[in-house]
Amino acid sequence: MSATVQPTVDLAAVDRILAAHPKERPALIMILQDVQQEYRYLPRAALERVAEVLAVPRSQVFQLATFYRAFSLKPRGKHICTVCLGTACHVRGAPRLVEHIERKTGIKASETTPDLLLTLETVNCVGACALGPLVIVDGEYHGNMTLSGAEKLLKGLKQ
Repeated sequence: MSATVQPTVDLAAVDRILAAHPKERPALIMILQDVQQEYRYLPRAALERVAEVLAVPRSQVFQLATFYRAFSLKPRGKHICTVCLGTACHVRGAPRLVEHIERKTGIKASETTPDLLLTLETVNCVGACALGPLVIVDGEYHGNMTLSGAEKLLKGLKQ
């Protein structure tokens, strides 16, 4: 597993997020979404501040943060690269794409580069089977992906 730098957490940003939401438990998921959008993950200090301000046990905040796959407790990259491994993508070479990206970036799936530039993820299916193999970078779909196409995508992220 790659060693990732832990970014500093400016709790003033958490306080601004909290000020924009009702101070009650039903707002917790929306608050966590905003915190993750701010930091690209859910820092421990931010979760503790949310629990304190909402007067919710820290265990409940951490329970929500770990229950939903959309939340991450580990720093994520500036760019998120997701490779679909559904059946159609798999038979069209998606596993080779993952291996290629892992080799080029020095990280495995579910990891983030030490410079926090890229997080590599895999998913079981995104429902765009006709486009397979499919790579999604920052929400943009890149269908019929090849190894050279993946290389171009990675080079574009570094610029």
